[in-house]
Amino acid sequence: MHESYRPHLLLAQVPLTVSPFINLPTSVTLPYTYKSVTTTLPPSVTVDPSNPDLKARYVFSSSGEHAAHPDEILAACQSLEQHLKKTKSDAENAIKSWEESIQQRDLAEKRRVAPGWLDREEKLLQPSHAAGGSSSKGNIETLLDSSSADQGSSSMPSMVPRDEGEELDRAFGGLGVK
Repeated sequence: MHESYRPHLLLAQVPLTVSPFINLPTSVTLPYTYKSVTTTLPPSVTVDPSNPDLKARYVFSSSGEHAAHPDEILAACQSLEQHLKKTKSDAENAIKSWEESIQQRDLAEKRRVAPGWLDREEKLLQPSHAAGGSSSKGNIETLLDSSSADQGSSSMPSMVPRDEGEELDRAFGGLGVK
C-alpha cells in the first residue's frame, strides 16, 4: 500500500474507546431445528413434467371455473380485434354501397326528368314539341298570354294572396268606409 494510507505510528498506539451507549452486535445462535436453504430451485409447479410442451393454465377467472394461459388470452383478444375490424369494414362497405345506390337512383331520376342534361358538356336544353300539337312558332301561346285566362283558372286552383281586411268584411259585414 501507499504510505499516505498507513496510520500514523502514534495514533496506532492509542486504544479505541467504546461508548457505553452503543451496543456492539453479538453473534447469533441458531435454533436446533434450523435447516439450510438449498442452492437449486425446485421444479416449477406450472409445468407438467410428463408433458413439458403443454402450457400451464394458471390465470383463473374470478369465479374460478375457467383457467387459461396468457398466450391463449392474448390470441383470443387478437382474434376479437380482427373480427371487430372485419365487421367495421363490412359495415363501412355496406354504407358506401347504400349511399352509392341512393346517388344512382337520384341520378336516374334526374335523367328521367331532364334526359341528356347530365350526359353532355353543354347545358342548353331545347324544348321539344309534341307530335300532335301545332308546329308553327307563331301559334305557340303560354298560359300568361292566353286570352281565355278566366277559363283556365277555373280548372286549376289559383294562388291568390290573402287579404285580411276582405276576410273580416265577409265575416262581420262591410263598414262602408271609403
